[in-house]
Amino acid sequence: MMRLPVTILASLFALGHLMVSTPSQAQNPASVPGADDPWLWLEEVDSERSLDWVRARNAVSQAELEADPRFADIRQRLLGILDSDARIPYVSRQGEWFYNFWRDERHPRGLWRRTSLAEYRQAEPQWETVLDLDALAAREHENWVWSGAIFLKPDYDRALLQLSRGGADATVVREFDLNTGNFVEGGFALPEAKSDLSWIDKDTLYVGTDFGPGSQTDSGYSRIAKRWRRGTALNAAETVFEGLDSDVWAGAYLEHDHGLIYEFAATAPTFFTSRLFLRQDNDWVALAKPDDAEAATLGEQLLIRLKSEWSVGEHSYPAGALLAIDFKAFMAGRRDFAVLFTPSPRTALDSFVTTRNYLITNVLDNVRNRLYAHRLDAGGWTRTELPTPGVGTASVSALDADHSDDYFLTFSGFLRPTSLFLASVANPEPVLLKSLPAFFSTQGMQVEQHEAVSKDGTQVPYFVVSREDLRADGSNPTLLYGYGGFEVSMTPSYSATVGAAWLERGGVYVLANIRGGGEFGPAWHNAARREHRQRAYDDFIAIAEDLMARGITSPAHLGIQGGSNGGLLMGVMLTQRPELFGAVVSQVPLLDMRRYNRLLAGASWMDEYGNPDIPEDWAFIRTYSPYQNVGADIHYPRVLFTTSTRDDRVHPAHARKMVARMLEQGHDVLYYENIEGGHGGAANNQQAAYMSALAYTFLWRQLRESPE
Repeated sequence: MMRLPVTILASLFALGHLMVSTPSQAQNPASVPGADDPWLWLEEVDSERSLDWVRARNAVSQAELEADPRFADIRQRLLGILDSDARIPYVSRQGEWFYNFWRDERHPRGLWRRTSLAEYRQAEPQWETVLDLDALAAREHENWVWSGAIFLKPDYDRALLQLSRGGADATVVREFDLNTGNFVEGGFALPEAKSDLSWIDKDTLYVGTDFGPGSQTDSGYSRIAKRWRRGTALNAAETVFEGLDSDVWAGAYLEHDHGLIYEFAATAPTFFTSRLFLRQDNDWVALAKPDDAEAATLGEQLLIRLKSEWSVGEHSYPAGALLAIDFKAFMAGRRDFAVLFTPSPRTALDSFVTTRNYLITNVLDNVRNRLYAHRLDAGGWTRTELPTPGVGTASVSALDADHSDDYFLTFSGFLRPTSLFLASVANPEPVLLKSLPAFFSTQGMQVEQHEAVSKDGTQVPYFVVSREDLRADGSNPTLLYGYGGFEVSMTPSYSATVGAAWLERGGVYVLANIRGGGEFGPAWHNAARREHRQRAYDDFIAIAEDLMARGITSPAHLGIQGGSNGGLLMGVMLTQRPELFGAVVSQVPLLDMRRYNRLLAGASWMDEYGNPDIPEDWAFIRTYSPYQNVGADIHYPRVLFTTSTRDDRVHPAHARKMVARMLEQGHDVLYYENIEGGHGGAANNQQAAYMSALAYTFLWRQLRESPE
């Protein structure tokens, strides 16, 4: 089943170069917005003066938080969970093998390994190690972090391995022989860059990478796709497709689907739009779909997922619908679509996957998952609901989409440890394969779903996880988590980290489903885009106030946390409603929205936030941009900002400059920057446990008067 690479990038912020400024900025800095900022030098990612500033701030935060008696306990507890052999080893089938990447105490960088399905069914599978990343790192004196593998189909005897230095998105690419377990001497290889790759055959690739000046978009993505033949120099590769400088991304790739092979090229004019081209008779022929619609193949069928209403032929189809049609007929001009999913005010299509004979849709029904199997036969499409183990969050992946109707079902809830099942559409009762142990005690705990009324009257749902005997006296330490952007849904799931570090210690955990997310489809997302961004912030404020109205908590005991776009949300809450909160944790955040589009991949997100270089857009962005709205004469709750030097998606200068400005204004603020770790903030389990322990220790210190 085809998925545009650009839509995969919406696993939150996407690619971008590790650079300080664009060439035009370097040539004429006086003309750049924010050039008079006294903290602009903190945008120098790796300069000694920047890193000296980082180390000094880190030392202050570490001295305070590590000295707290809770810190070591939380850190050790979380590291034990992250390193536990009881975790589920998730696999993906590639040919006859099931591959897994695994980190634990003995293998902090990780093992890439594989097994058979029969062996995987066992309680203790036997694994064959394909690549030991710790051994490779030691041998090559590099801090390698695993970033994935691109398999050659249909033989599955070669893979292009993507290895990151220290957790950055930029990767080194090297060809690997899966029969011998060695890198291919003289094989395909690319230096560190943001590269897109697709096998054409064993000796040919589609490649998009940093070919030199002009080869990438303004957002730092590939702009040019080339056909690269084995044994030839990269600079001799033939250009086959080009996008515009203003596009977010452009590239070409091969798709194997149910015995068919499609060659596609695509451009992404914005983060949420794409133009797709099918190679026919050596020409790229455009698919006549709406730019904001996603497209996929199911064998001979074309699937189109709408993000806005589409009137075509004699019909009009609503935003959020999923359509199907014979691919050849569509290319010939037919538009008689079958409608496989139509949204309602409280349902949305979360995702879909294909098996050999079926399409499985995953529907969010009031932020709870329901599964349906769709089949095409002579009489048209039919739909059957598939069973799930209960009320919670479900995700589905095909066991082998080309040859089987079996699928993996992952299921979890706030208080239900994640379980992995094997099921078949023909015999859908799930069979348990693996399950997490209870990493924290849930005895006496409950989950409730409430709704708050936002400023404009919109009903905004949220989940509360707490003890059953919770006292409604406003004294409960409460952590409110939110994201609210890029159509990303926040759904109930089992988090051993939240459970062990927060819930088990008596805290209340709240998950917000604010606008900007995808909980209720494209309309829920679009309601908080660009000039409507404030709605997401109003929703979050409404939930905070509703928690207090219910007596669950009060400002002194309410902490908030979010990362990336959620880190921006935290910055806005800090500056707009500081009196509502007792503590703020803002992780890998955007904060300087005047310059975000000029830092790393920021230009690719202008379809979400707007373009601050356009006066009309800056007029609404400036109303919430935290860096421009923090003031010296306001009392703010204490805040912890964390980021990573190696984050090459959201520039670490967002957090650096915010902290520098707040300190200059006399505010009490903590800061910690991991020198490695990428956008996730941590490159291995030890770093992840450490970063989480800092955050939870900070929250407990601020929201509870004395250490436990």
